[in-house]
Amino acid sequence: MAMTFSTFIMTLAETIQSENGPNLAYLLRPTSPHGKDLVKEFRNPTRETLMSRYGGCIESPWDDIAVRYVMVTTHIARKRAGEAFNEQSQLVSQFFRYFINNTGWTLPALFSMLRDLRDLAFDADNYAKYNNQKSECMESAAGVVVKAFSNCMTDRTSPPNESRKWGVYYVVGLVLKCYFRVKRISLSKNILRALNANPDIPPLSEYPRSHQVTYRYYLGMLSFLNEDYNKSEQELTLAFYQCYIPAHSNQERILTYLLPLRVLRGHLPTRDLMDRFPVLDELFTPFIAAIRAGDISAYDIALDKWERRLLELNLWLTLERARELCIRGLFRRVWVATDQSTRIPVSMFHCSLRLKGIEVSMEEAECYVANMIYQGYMRGYISHEKKMVVLASANAFPRVADRLAPLS
Repeated sequence: MAMTFSTFIMTLAETIQSENGPNLAYLLRPTSPHGKDLVKEFRNPTRETLMSRYGGCIESPWDDIAVRYVMVTTHIARKRAGEAFNEQSQLVSQFFRYFINNTGWTLPALFSMLRDLRDLAFDADNYAKYNNQKSECMESAAGVVVKAFSNCMTDRTSPPNESRKWGVYYVVGLVLKCYFRVKRISLSKNILRALNANPDIPPLSEYPRSHQVTYRYYLGMLSFLNEDYNKSEQELTLAFYQCYIPAHSNQERILTYLLPLRVLRGHLPTRDLMDRFPVLDELFTPFIAAIRAGDISAYDIALDKWERRLLELNLWLTLERARELCIRGLFRRVWVATDQSTRIPVSMFHCSLRLKGIEVSMEEAECYVANMIYQGYMRGYISHEKKMVVLASANAFPRVADRLAPLS
């Protein structure tokens, strides 16, 4: 049965009175079935005409919120993403007036509204870009979400179990998504600083797993971009193991950055893992196979082939750094071929490089060996006078993860 606007307002009033958060979120979601009913009821509505007719029929600010909801659904139906975003932004701002004076029962509605705001901002920016227009809706959406963060953080009157602070990490996740989308990642520091400065927030482990995973993922990403690889690996690992198994795309997103970090430590992924993620398999398997075979030429070919994609993902420098594992693997094969001798001529390492398609002089080959020793991939020294590499009698090629700084 179609829902009229009068019925919608009555249902909205009952939901508010009963403090039913999930139902309130459903009522104010533009994609809910009753949204289409309201579009059909009002052919060409304006906020002024609707407020003159329905203003005051429900307590403020809900009369304005209900009217703006009609405007949002109408603009969406007419494929006017920019106008829909502006109305949704005003709707959320009106909701804040009610939200700051109530407890955490309103959080489901807040989450839903902010998600819709972000989605509309994405659509509006895409539409503007397609038509060669300028749009900063996503950046504006980030500003609105930051206000929601402040409104959650400043709850000092609600009972602990009903506090708006239980929405903090979800909102932080949305803010970080917006900042990453508009490439204003530096602004994330302000949010994280405010979050860490508030000792009254419940421990992260007590929040829903989905909130934890999103927060840890973006914390790991920020550390990755700042080249704090130890911190990044720690956060991304926690995010991956806490991520719901059916959330395949989220696991793939986490592994896109976790796998290269694990490779830098010398931990190569199994075939079973790669088979679960075909997209990552196609991207990373050429590099992993080259490392296993010590095939530097194949590794360089893979770097050239996937250069554009790796640059888009900010992974090129990380995988370029992992190239050293190929050289280590090749030199270790030379060591094994000499029955693990402790004295190997530099010329043998030189020949191994040339066999793999790396045309270098003897002096350059010696530099390759010196670099491996300096970085802890090999234990020993070079007798430059005798053109001989003298390796340690025990543990000549330490495990990559056992280096002093395996991620450097």
